[in-house]
Amino acid sequence: MALDETTEDLARSAAQGDHRALGELLRRIEPAVLRHCGRILPFRQDAEEACQDTLLAVARNIGRFEGRARFSTWLHIVTANCARTTYRSLKRRAAEQSSDELPLQKPDVARVSVIAGSRLDLLDAMEALEAEKPELAQALVLRDICQLDYNEVAEQLRIPLGTAKSRIHQARKYVQGALGDAYGF
Repeated sequence: MALDETTEDLARSAAQGDHRALGELLRRIEPAVLRHCGRILPFRQDAEEACQDTLLAVARNIGRFEGRARFSTWLHIVTANCARTTYRSLKRRAAEQSSDELPLQKPDVARVSVIAGSRLDLLDAMEALEAEKPELAQALVLRDICQLDYNEVAEQLRIPLGTAKSRIHQARKYVQGALGDAYGF
């Protein structure tokens, strides 16, 4: 999510309490946030829900943006976290609704595209990784979902570069194993 310098300046102003800057910032970032959520969640309606959650999180937490890293980096993390939270919430709601019916199952391939089904499996694998090893999940989200380079991941997590690379490698192996189990590899 590359943002121009004007947007970065608006974020710094909003973080210092400028309400007009915050309104303009939210207006400017909404299309990029929606696109990013759409890359994570397979259905547009879900991506729109995650986008709204992200914008709300930005509005509530902009004061925590310290300006040490670029706003776009901070926004990537907030967006990825909100999209994953939306997915977990949707999954939980689906399980509650279907408790009287059939148990929650893999997506029906006749109704869901292969890409969407794969994304759901990937989100499930990421959720399992986060439950077991959150430090690995965090590194993987920053690198592979937020598309930060290794140095930026290390900087965001405040860990050495080698540790960041190791965590990302371990996380990818975990997710590969989980997807292999899901697809019978």
